[in-house]
Amino acid sequence: MIRKIIKIDENKCNGCGACANACHEGAIGMINGKAKLVREDYCDGLGDCLPACPTGAITFEEREALSYNEAAVQAAKQQKQEGKLPCGCPGTASKTICHEATDTAKVTVHSRLSQWPVQIKLVPVNASYFNGANLLIAADCTAYAYGNFHNDFIKNKITLIGCPKLDSVDYSEKLTQIIAQNDIKGVTIVRMEVPCCGGIENAVKQALQASGKFIPWQVVTISADGHIIE
Repeated sequence: MIRKIIKIDENKCNGCGACANACHEGAIGMINGKAKLVREDYCDGLGDCLPACPTGAITFEEREALSYNEAAVQAAKQQKQEGKLPCGCPGTASKTICHEATDTAKVTVHSRLSQWPVQIKLVPVNASYFNGANLLIAADCTAYAYGNFHNDFIKNKITLIGCPKLDSVDYSEKLTQIIAQNDIKGVTIVRMEVPCCGGIENAVKQALQASGKFIPWQVVTISADGHIIE
């Protein structure tokens, strides 16, 4: 049938997830760092998600689409209340997040995070998980921009994240203490291509130099559209 339904412009989407949280029907999901209309039969066309979007990535369009299925929406909500995701997977008790990419296919992402907290401002200077660790020091936007961030970067590393533009702190001082006072084996810096992300790269480089240690390190830069820049 021809009906009014939302349209998401992926080029404008910044991956914040506000629209997915605002959608009471569960029609929107986050896949590879972008908002997707994963169930058009869950979209009632009322547009609660529109004012939630900070970039104006969501608009209405009229097109051929499945009819709104209120019964399916209510059933999915009931499953969620019972601790299950719409795909049938367990909810918060599991580290597995399932996104319904289509009506028939599911994309499963397993968390590779091995410690908490992850914010540079919050992590202790000394912790047992730093012993023999490979550090991942990343600008927080990178995890939203790069879809396979957990498997390609977080796996087998201790993760520290921050935003040099939003956090009014000098990361280099604390990072120096962490590197100097612990047995760190290597450091991977992941940043976005935008200029402000140079702040986190510079902070790590200063910390490595100030620590007085020779530790292997590398920088990986992510483009705004979620690709590694060689």
